[in-house]
Amino acid sequence: MMQEVRTAASRKKTPLPPARPDGRLAGSGTSFNHYQAALQYLQQGKYEKALDAFNKLLATAPPAIVERCRMYIATCRRQIEKPSLKFLTPEEHYDYAVSQLNVGYYDDAKEQFQAILAGHPAADYAYYGLALLSAITGQSEDCLNNLHRAIEMNPKNRLQARVDNDFQSMVDDPRFTELLYPELP
Repeated sequence: MMQEVRTAASRKKTPLPPARPDGRLAGSGTSFNHYQAALQYLQQGKYEKALDAFNKLLATAPPAIVERCRMYIATCRRQIEKPSLKFLTPEEHYDYAVSQLNVGYYDDAKEQFQAILAGHPAADYAYYGLALLSAITGQSEDCLNNLHRAIEMNPKNRLQARVDNDFQSMVDDPRFTELLYPELP
């Protein structure tokens, strides 16, 4: 699971190294480019990659950024060693997955729904969640397949989907209508 975690370090804009008397940045060139790339990894939550990049940079970094590299290395290690999320029930896990979906962390939401299904294959609500995610992200085939599974496992999901605004992108698809209203001629 790769959850986007914003650290205090990643929320701040990192100031550039001080300028030299000739106006160029101290550390400009390859070291500075590597520093910027490592910072991007950190800000994207790719802590392993950021840790590797900062460690490699440490040997050749200009003095102006050595201490920052050490600070970011410590931040990466804390994030990597951070315990993973634990859920008491699959329903609690589902609530977390839906919260990720609601804030737009689609990749994490998908991982969470899939993790629920890995441990609880009969969790119709996880298929429903995957169907919602697919509808929101414009993947109509996946939406239909997952919603079909959810309805097959629990027919109440059909009623829920009929009133769920998150399926708005699917309303013009005749296969979606047929799935929700099979009794219509």
